Amino acid sequence: MTQQQLAAEFRRLNTAGPHSPLILANAWDCMSARLVEEAGALAIATTSAGVSWALGHPDGHGLTRDTMIEAVRRMVQSVRVPVTADVESGYGAGTPDDVAETVTRVIEAGAVGVNFEDSPGHGGATLVDIAYQQSRFASARAAANSAGVDVWINARIDTYLKAVGDDAESRFDETVRRAKAYVAAGAESVFVPLVTDTATIERLVAAVDAPLNVLAGPGAPQIETLRALGVARVSVGPWLARSVMEHIRRATNEIMTAGTYDALKTPITSKDANALFAARP
Repeated sequence: MTQQQLAAEFRRLNTAGPHSPLILANAWDCMSARLVEEAGALAIATTSAGVSWALGHPDGHGLTRDTMIEAVRRMVQSVRVPVTADVESGYGAGTPDDVAETVTRVIEAGAVGVNFEDSPGHGGATLVDIAYQQSRFASARAAANSAGVDVWINARIDTYLKAVGDDAESRFDETVRRAKAYVAAGAESVFVPLVTDTATIERLVAAVDAPLNVLAGPGAPQIETLRALGVARVSVGPWLARSVMEHIRRATNEIMTAGTYDALKTPITSKDANALFAARP
């Protein structure tokens, strides 16, 4: 498919339909992207945390734009399905111009979606000012329009991640206020990490006036429950990368201490691993 066709497909997947919710098992390199695709994923989302760790940096805006874009490019080139890129807070100083440059570069890398967060990437307040974040989303949308690719923009709202507000109700109200403002400025879906209470998720679905993305993993409702609540998109963020990291640690500890190999008994075969990359899309 052309990039425009991939963008149209990703847009279809993000809206209510037979594949709702869109399930995204976040990848961080070509190997993880291909394995996720092979498992039947209809799209690939990158995880900035996983990419950062794989490249020797802590999570939390530790990468440069160039480094992240190159990782995205490699993943895009390894799969046939649409790819959406987690680009943290936009890189550089996080200005609207920086965000526009990042979106332009993401499109050049072949991705058809972006995920921006409202946690600042350069210190300062707990969350970015709403009006300023609106200007960043407007700049992102303008850059996509200029490039001629109908990029899907996902607005990550970190009110629950950062425990913003004095109580649950004020946190909910601030989340909805930010969601409506970001959608008005050009975002098309809203991502609220660390919301696991079903009643709150149901209220958010009804209140944000846009497709809702939640973070899944241990402690979160199962996919079928999220589907029943009306959630449009489910991602696992860094959970997959962290699980692989823990497996490597346990297997290596077993080898180094016990001198046994139980953790290595069920690997993918070399034949199957090579087959993942035998034919480029």
